[in-house]
Amino acid sequence: MGVYADYAATTPLDKDIIENVMVHSDEFGNPSSIHKLGKRAKAHLESSRRAVADLLNASPQEIIFTSGATEANNMAIRGIVSKYDRPHIITTEIEHASVLNTYKSLEAHAEVSYIKTDENGVMNMDHFRQELREDTRLISVMFINNETGVMQPVYEIGQMLHDHAALFHVDAVQAFGHIGVDVKNLGIDLLSLSGHKIYGPKGVGVLYRKTGVMMTPLITGGSQEKDARGGTENSMFIYAISQAMQKAHDGRTERTIREMQMKEKFLNDLTQAEIPFKVNGDVNQSATHIINLYFPWAKSEFLLTALDMADIYISAGSACHAGTVEPSHVLASMYGEDERVMKSLRFSFSHLTETEEIERITEALKEIYERLV
Repeated sequence: MGVYADYAATTPLDKDIIENVMVHSDEFGNPSSIHKLGKRAKAHLESSRRAVADLLNASPQEIIFTSGATEANNMAIRGIVSKYDRPHIITTEIEHASVLNTYKSLEAHAEVSYIKTDENGVMNMDHFRQELREDTRLISVMFINNETGVMQPVYEIGQMLHDHAALFHVDAVQAFGHIGVDVKNLGIDLLSLSGHKIYGPKGVGVLYRKTGVMMTPLITGGSQEKDARGGTENSMFIYAISQAMQKAHDGRTERTIREMQMKEKFLNDLTQAEIPFKVNGDVNQSATHIINLYFPWAKSEFLLTALDMADIYISAGSACHAGTVEPSHVLASMYGEDERVMKSLRFSFSHLTETEEIERITEALKEIYERLV
């Protein structure tokens, strides 16, 4: 059996959730149909919507179901930017590709400010304050960085924007299930989530849109999802993500304690094995499930191949670059052209991770290191 330590890329599908979905498979009707089967499907869909809303401290009408967080991020950004004539918008240099590349594609239609990051992996708040203007219309900041696990000052930004006209968009894909996500308490206007990062299926996500926020639809068609997204709703997967969110919420304390234990064991084992490494980012300000390490003695691509041959599955960073190993834009923002950009790996753990798996990763790294030196 191999060792999987790439849970930030995707998680295995919870079998209990699939079984629960199949129990409700009779609710296959089109929620937009007016006959009894359609009305039953509609009621089932709205029950899932209420469940998701409750978990975010939102209202059901504020929940839009999507095909995933990439679509949700595009909906939020493009839907707001298109309503203005070249608006000023702000994001950071360390966003996920679905945010960063969307902003880059809009530079002809908007004035975009990219906030720098310090060596701890935290966005530079002084730079943010300098860039924030009265005419700023949208701000996108991820809650937990998907490559380093470092938490960004979302609450502080929400407080700053309390009396500002700018809308606050948060990519919370790596946050939900690991830390509390309360949209009202955090002052968030738009928030994106993905099913397959919390043991739900791929192909379903959530966009929270605060009441009163107007967006141009990204996908036009019927009047589904409060006129925000055309297309027949994927009721079964929507039910699945509501179940996955509930389980992640209910088991958060137990899960995060286990994740932290595995991460601490990994760092301790590496130290005891005398394998040279450094942590990328502030380990004291990071989520429990992600750690990004710099190994000065080997390039990322070599280590990934060597570990894969040892049946250990990890990544160098985001899994959204079609399987390629590219220099991390997150680490480049943190360290510039330093060699650690090309010699770092991301390990991401789960409440499913076993102690023996951590030991196998350390043993494999030790063998590779000793062969090289």
